[in-house]
Amino acid sequence: MPTSQKEALVGEIKDKFAEAGSVLLTDYRGLSVKEMQELRNQLREIGVDVKIYKNSLTEIAMRELALPSMDEYLAGPTAFVFAGEDPVAAAKTLTNFAKTHQQLEVKAGLVDNRVVDANAVKAIAALPSREELVAKLLGTMQNPLVKTVRVLNGPASAFARVLGAIAEQKQAAA
Repeated sequence: MPTSQKEALVGEIKDKFAEAGSVLLTDYRGLSVKEMQELRNQLREIGVDVKIYKNSLTEIAMRELALPSMDEYLAGPTAFVFAGEDPVAAAKTLTNFAKTHQQLEVKAGLVDNRVVDANAVKAIAALPSREELVAKLLGTMQNPLVKTVRVLNGPASAFARVLGAIAEQKQAAA
């Protein structure tokens, strides 16, 4: 490959790493083209991009971006999974796919500019998604407000029920 093409590819890799909130590395040896396409489709559905680059060019791009070294994980065929701000969805998709396709091996990841190993990626996959966490937080924040409104509404609603009962008694007596 001519040097100008390599420089352009290193630039592309740098752009991908700069845009991604997290990057997961997988070894895809043994997957058929159809299985790899299935994985790409599943990841694309959640807004995640999968690319395969030469490890040596990736090392150069990471060095130029002053990212932590991942040299120990950049051996053999490596597919780079570029996730956005939420690495949980990508990690869940990869680990679920790896359960049914034993050939796929999650090597490591780069999350918040920190290198994490395969066990940490699996731990990230076990976390609730960002949407679930936001929903739980909102529910926790909303719960005291709902209880306060119920307590404040209690006397007014009791008064309304008493007035309704009195009105029913007067109608029944008349």
